[in-house]
Amino acid sequence: MKQFNIAIFGCGTVGGGVARILTEIKDTISQRCGCNINLKKIVEIEPKFASEKYNVPREFFCGDGDIISREEANKFIQDVISASDIDLIVETIGGSNDFIEKICADILNSGKHLVTANKALLAERGSAIYKAAEKNNKIIGFEAAVCGAIPIIKTIKENLTGDQILSVSGIMNGTSNYILSKMHDENMDFASALMLAQEKGYAEADPTLDINGGDAGHKLIILMKLVFGIDLKMDELSISGIQDITIDDIEFAREINSRIKLICFAQRIDGDIYATVCPMMVKNDNFLSDINGATNAVNIISKYAGKHILVGAGAGSTETASSIVADIVFIARYAEKMEHHFAKEKINFVDARHFKFAYIITFETEDEPGITGLVTTAVGEQKINIDTVSHNMHKSHKAIFSIATMPCTLEQIDNAIAVIRAKNSHVLLSEPKVIPILY
Repeated sequence: MKQFNIAIFGCGTVGGGVARILTEIKDTISQRCGCNINLKKIVEIEPKFASEKYNVPREFFCGDGDIISREEANKFIQDVISASDIDLIVETIGGSNDFIEKICADILNSGKHLVTANKALLAERGSAIYKAAEKNNKIIGFEAAVCGAIPIIKTIKENLTGDQILSVSGIMNGTSNYILSKMHDENMDFASALMLAQEKGYAEADPTLDINGGDAGHKLIILMKLVFGIDLKMDELSISGIQDITIDDIEFAREINSRIKLICFAQRIDGDIYATVCPMMVKNDNFLSDINGATNAVNIISKYAGKHILVGAGAGSTETASSIVADIVFIARYAEKMEHHFAKEKINFVDARHFKFAYIITFETEDEPGITGLVTTAVGEQKINIDTVSHNMHKSHKAIFSIATMPCTLEQIDNAIAVIRAKNSHVLLSEPKVIPILY
């Protein structure tokens, strides 16, 4: 059988999982793709530790010592990239800096295929990497970059090529979903739920990208490139995280039969694309409201086939590694017939402020008679239909209440808040919190 040789750069949580799978079920994988899949080289700063932790034979690792220097690692990386007997390199070093971008470009320019789980790199610097692949007629496998073990990339690229995707939405960050689940189910405040997520290993010591929406934003940008052919920068996408969600917000969600989730949302309406990443109040009859813990879920709506729901583990060593190995097998089997193709259409990316959504607006005001009337009147003057008004939560000298609207724009809501301030400059004790409602 034909030989297909693999190298791995970085043997941490994900890279170690890939090496383990490639060594443990080598024969099965080889049979599936009709050629011998051979793990040849691994470049890792701590080869002894990685070998023992992931049960991967030491012989695959470059270098003789227990630890190799960065200079040695860089030399080994270049040696592997230059090697004529390596067909594909798996990049699991991580990061989105110049160094990683150059490594990935060098891999493709050397005539080798690339598989990566590096969502930050593809979201922030993907254009250069895609161009290198196209120039050299090589394939980038990145199934593991979005939602771990969920086969969302292949579903879009392969299964729905005969359709037109109208929207992609879902829960694409397990850490934030775990935190919000604990807040809702066990009445934990945000800080306590985050601490528990860190203790359980769902959140990193520095959880910033998970809780501020950045990680989910990277994933949505990658999907939008695939689905709509649109290249977005992170600062062009409206992103907000869950760090300001409170128990009060959870209570208001319960009042309207909803649960709060961090949602990635992108929709095509005619020639316009609307997209955002933000906490949303998801109605209980929407299946996403039942996705709890660290689980991910994606909802695709296409023009002809309708709704497609994919649910599964969004992270984890072997879960993510299995997606990488699936890319390896697919490339080994079909590389000569594959090509990168992204939709190229004339579409307009529209500011999220102009997209119509139902919203819940939470006000923190002085606890005085007539304020609810002042607020609801100002909202109505902007031609915003009100669905429900919550009960007032009285806390010391202030009142907290929410208004659920029918579909309107953020621009209308901003105008209503400006009117409230103009009529009574002291009534609002804090900036009103605006959260979309997802039906």
